[in-house]
Amino acid sequence: MNNMFDLSNKVAIVTGCNTGLGQGMALALANAGADIVGVSREIPSETMALIANTGRKFHSVIADMSKMDSIDHVIKEAMDAFGQLDILVNNAGIIRRNDAIDFSEKDWDDVMDLNVKAVFFMSQAFAKQVIAQGTPGNIINIASMLSYQGGIRVPSYTASKSGVMGVTKLLANEWAKHGINVNAIAPGYMATNNTEALRADEERSSEILGRIPAGRWGTPNDMAGPVVFLASDASCYVNGYTIAVDGGWLAR
Repeated sequence: MNNMFDLSNKVAIVTGCNTGLGQGMALALANAGADIVGVSREIPSETMALIANTGRKFHSVIADMSKMDSIDHVIKEAMDAFGQLDILVNNAGIIRRNDAIDFSEKDWDDVMDLNVKAVFFMSQAFAKQVIAQGTPGNIINIASMLSYQGGIRVPSYTASKSGVMGVTKLLANEWAKHGINVNAIAPGYMATNNTEALRADEERSSEILGRIPAGRWGTPNDMAGPVVFLASDASCYVNGYTIAVDGGWLAR
């Protein structure tokens, strides 16, 4: 059974690996045996140190994933470093908060460009390489509770994460014949940089915690099992699905 989750001799690209969920997922994949290509806007010193402790290799790529010309750069760097690609975790993302009545075009475009457009075209570039290799591949997109719900004061984030769920299904439909599985993880309310403002608002934080059956905010470690599962042979017949990792939020 353990062999089903073994990622030895695999190479995983993780975007947005510097902190939070991206760091947690990169570390989990390394602990399962994968070498990591970590993509971030600055040198991910802490992530590099954590992965070094696992004994796996880590190659850092500095890139702004909202810029489409970064994608070919990331793929080339990964191939130059390891010579193959097996796993892609599209984690990089941003959020902008404002009332819908006042929401700006820039805040709309910035979020959509990184959260959906980059996810699609990074997946496309990864898939082209995997198909050329003639090997299986796994793409793991990061969705959200707002892939299922409307939310409040986050119009472009809601649109983008709804789009991530839809694109995940479409790519699974098209690429299953190439041995590429495309799934997503929808984190619940996690203690990360993106939720710092929510957690600082005592009233809103209390409302959120009151609805989570687990009674706590999630942590990056809560993503470890699901991301390894979706990256491994254990999920070889799971395709086009979004797994909620939410402490029971959607069940409430």
